[in-house]
Amino acid sequence: MSKEFKKYYQHYLTLHQSVWNRRLHAVGQVATILFTAFIIYKGYWLFLLAAPFIVYPFAWTGHFYFEKNKPAAWSKPLWAKACDWVMFKDWLTGKIER
Repeated sequence: MSKEFKKYYQHYLTLHQSVWNRRLHAVGQVATILFTAFIIYKGYWLFLLAAPFIVYPFAWTGHFYFEKNKPAAWSKPLWAKACDWVMFKDWLTGKIER
């Protein structure tokens, strides 16, 4: 992880202080994994284009209702997407509160 990305990830975590927001992000990540697995299993390859967007209804609900802030994806979408996965890993491993 680059120094710049680590710094951004720390900022990203400040936007995700609510445990409920993090839980909704985790649900969205699991939904993304299940959706992707289903699409691959069925061979509906074109629908893989939708996979990166599956998390958003879950994540944005957490931001609007629990955090009362703007999602990071609005300013740096690719970095925010990478941070989603890092936060999910940290959430699973107990590095951040579940």
